[in-house]
Amino acid sequence: MAEFSDYIIYVDESGDHSLTSIDPQFPVFSLSFCVVRKDEYMAQVVPAVQALKFKYWGHDSVVLHEHEIRKSKGDFTFLLTDRAVREAFYDDVNQVMVDAPITVIASVIDKQKLTKKYADPWNPYEIALHFCLERLLLFLCDQGEHGKRVHVVFECRGKAEDAELELAFRRIVDGANKWGWVTRDFSAVEFEPKFARKSVNSTGLQLADLTARPIAIKTLRPAQPNRAYDVIVTKMGAIKEFP
Repeated sequence: MAEFSDYIIYVDESGDHSLTSIDPQFPVFSLSFCVVRKDEYMAQVVPAVQALKFKYWGHDSVVLHEHEIRKSKGDFTFLLTDRAVREAFYDDVNQVMVDAPITVIASVIDKQKLTKKYADPWNPYEIALHFCLERLLLFLCDQGEHGKRVHVVFECRGKAEDAELELAFRRIVDGANKWGWVTRDFSAVEFEPKFARKSVNSTGLQLADLTARPIAIKTLRPAQPNRAYDVIVTKMGAIKEFP
């Protein structure tokens, strides 16, 4: 068995990857990889998120979820009651992201442009996944992670969906889905996909969840103020808008 990597990767998405029914209000699909050293994750990232939860809830069983935060739903209904508390919470979440020693690799697919440009386009998820894995490979090789086993953690979506994603993932890293100009040797690193339920309360998956939609919104509405993206962009290792 290969030596474990010093890095772990957490993945989240925003939007859906369907090309048969495209929402005109949100016609994009965003995939975000959050890359972090394990020692920094344990020493800095997890304690910071735990401290945030204890400060606002008194316990750490809450799952930070961008949609519920934005809509002030579920565990976040308290954001509706006091504007000062709401602003303080947003500031604290932003500070967690500012301080987090993460690298973000992301891809955004404009599905309307994709279907207009190609008669039989690839699945947007596979396009985004291929790009992110390529850039992840380059990053890891630059960090001296050659030959190591790297875990890429996805949130469970359902048995069939997870099986489909794992198949696409393994085809990419096995070199089965080569684009004509792609020459990356994925064998330089041993990639291993892992799937985790939301109930495991993974800190890394929660950070990834906070990145995917702001990146999509920046692509969709670039002139709109986007405080979350302003933080995320400082962490960018790579971003690709396609097509």
